[in-house]
Amino acid sequence: MNWQADWGLRFRMFLTMFLLFALYIVFAGAISLYMGGSMIVFVLVFGGFSLVQYYFSDTLTLRSMGAKQVSADEYPQLHGSIERLSQQADLPKPKVAVVDSNVPNAFATGRNQKNAAVAVTTGLMRTLDQDELDGVLAHELAHVKNRDMMVMTIASFLSTIAFMIVRWGAFFGGGRGRGGGRGGGGIIAAILVSLLVWIISYLLIRALSRYREYSADRGAAAITGNPSALASALLKISGEMDKVPKDDMREEAEMNAFFIIPIKSGIVGRLFSTHPPTERRVEQLRDLEREMTAL
Repeated sequence: MNWQADWGLRFRMFLTMFLLFALYIVFAGAISLYMGGSMIVFVLVFGGFSLVQYYFSDTLTLRSMGAKQVSADEYPQLHGSIERLSQQADLPKPKVAVVDSNVPNAFATGRNQKNAAVAVTTGLMRTLDQDELDGVLAHELAHVKNRDMMVMTIASFLSTIAFMIVRWGAFFGGGRGRGGGRGGGGIIAAILVSLLVWIISYLLIRALSRYREYSADRGAAAITGNPSALASALLKISGEMDKVPKDDMREEAEMNAFFIIPIKSGIVGRLFSTHPPTERRVEQLRDLEREMTAL
């Protein structure tokens, strides 16, 4: 496997993570100033919740998506493909799951490489040929290899705290002088700061997610040595999405960040998407194909 680094992409991811870190430092300082002891309650409650969610992320995500873990007897070809690609990526074989859905999609979840799961929909298996399906599975394995679940959980942690303060801050710190903070005026300032932090972090996290999708595409190309198969799969999936009933799409739209292609949700949804435009991903994969052919 020729796993080549994209230093431009790595620099953009590093810059985004640095900006998030700097933003969170300012946020923690401002919240400590305005909320005092109440901040400890938020960290304990929502930090504990996030830790539990992260630890059981594979089980929780599979259940929320209606994914069923399947055996090699039930889906021998799917198991065989994931085992072969995992060996090529130098990864432990993840759990294999299937979602009974017409929406052609796939996702990976799990807190680390030893506790990961890759799931595909029945619609995806009906839509793609074997090479294209290998490309999609390799993309999901690249997410596992890049530890994207852990990275995005860490990146989103204080953003989630900020959102919770916006939503519940008045309840936790609304009393005058409560928790060692600055009373009613302090909590209003804390909520405004949290709102600003949440908006900025929302944009930065989505940018980081898009960079990691590009990185997973490059990883898939390295694992399979066949970037054009993944490009073909992306175009097929994108085209098939338009044929799926809107009710089916609506049921699964909340899990967009996990999918290989997000479910479209209007102009605003596309503008702040967790994924880059399919056309740009296909263009990058075709560039990789030309580079590999020239070697």
